[in-house]
Amino acid sequence: MRCDFKNRKVSVVGLARSGMAAALLLRDLGADVYATDSGDSEELKKNKEYLKDRAIKVEIGAHTPDFAKNKDLIVISPGIADTSPAVIWANEDGLPIISEIELGYLCCDAPIVAITGTNGKSTVTTLIGEILNRGGKDAVICGNLGNPFCGEMPRIKTNSIVVLEVSSFQLERVKEFRPYVSVLLNISQNHFDRHPDLDAYINAKAQIFHKQNGGDWAILNYDDALVRNLNKETKANILYFSRTEKVIGAYLDEDFLKLSTNGKEQLLRETSQLRIKGGHNIENVLASLCAASIFDINPERMADAVKDFKGLEHRFEYVTTIDSIDFINDSKSTTVLSTMRALEACDRPVVLIAGGRDKGSDFKKARSTIASKVKNLVLVGTSKEKMKGHLSGVVSISEADSMEEAVKIAYSKANKGDSVLLSPMCTSFDMFKDFEERGKVFKEAVLKLK
Repeated sequence: MRCDFKNRKVSVVGLARSGMAAALLLRDLGADVYATDSGDSEELKKNKEYLKDRAIKVEIGAHTPDFAKNKDLIVISPGIADTSPAVIWANEDGLPIISEIELGYLCCDAPIVAITGTNGKSTVTTLIGEILNRGGKDAVICGNLGNPFCGEMPRIKTNSIVVLEVSSFQLERVKEFRPYVSVLLNISQNHFDRHPDLDAYINAKAQIFHKQNGGDWAILNYDDALVRNLNKETKANILYFSRTEKVIGAYLDEDFLKLSTNGKEQLLRETSQLRIKGGHNIENVLASLCAASIFDINPERMADAVKDFKGLEHRFEYVTTIDSIDFINDSKSTTVLSTMRALEACDRPVVLIAGGRDKGSDFKKARSTIASKVKNLVLVGTSKEKMKGHLSGVVSISEADSMEEAVKIAYSKANKGDSVLLSPMCTSFDMFKDFEERGKVFKEAVLKLK
């Protein structure tokens, strides 16, 4: 524990999963907790009653100055922007503002492996955890992939290893956060609805390194120039992962996954033995091996863990085959690059379902990949018009008003030997609660075709 919160007045802004976990942890630590959210959904109403029953002062429906001013500390959830009235009032009072992962860090005595990047975070976070557990470690997998850091605090022991997915939104508000191992997977255009430009986005990601020192480790993607050039941002020891170069760390040698650390080279697996497919997933495996190697895991156990890893739901997830047409759920792909990588992993002609709520993306960057891999494009969501403008002339485009309609249109456009791929390039919030719900609705619609 790096900080005493007893009797301190702390306001938590945002009451989704991470905000709830932060409020409850602070209460357990003896803080005088206030919690505020501008929404008033049924879920928030339930959260309000749950917190009130635990002596936490709560407001929903709007932020008020009483819940943001005259406090010792403000803890904000990832979805809270600087334009929020609560943040503006806190800044006017000169109050310290931190993210939920910073709060977790201040309360955590275990070493942390923190993973960030534009794409692949959840897969790598989960795989690192599985490798560590296979190697006899007590890995606690948490963070931005669903179960908040603060909510896992009761089960984290000093001999645990916290494997933590972190987003740029969470890193914007860290001050002392210092992971023992930081992993930066890749950087591409993302969240331009929040970050003003690419430099601001990169700077937020680079916060993961800023408190590290010579006793820590940084894992960088050598093949991504934006990531590789951030080696100057950390004082930590550096390992690289690469699909194209022999590096100190983990790399691909023809079809073999290899580790090169501590002056030793170890051959682990052939890529043909992996259950997860695609070049992007080879990168994910290499990054995971790099990070796990720091904890002296037996190489055979590492190799077995990556061979057995099945991947995550909604990440290039095979659903079923109907009339020799494969259906793939890649609902988690909310960026242009992640969809391009999913398409590159397809070995059949593709009918692509895409669209949702735009994050300020440049869909024109996908034109070449779509031209070479996609035979028909079915668009859904509020981004339809922008996407149609960016991608017209490249592929035949249809439009749908629902996921069920999109699946039916895609099925009608596909032939035997094709794949129907949901890979949206956008967030889900215009039509769904989250990407999980979007993927679930897609799978249900597909199975109704049988």
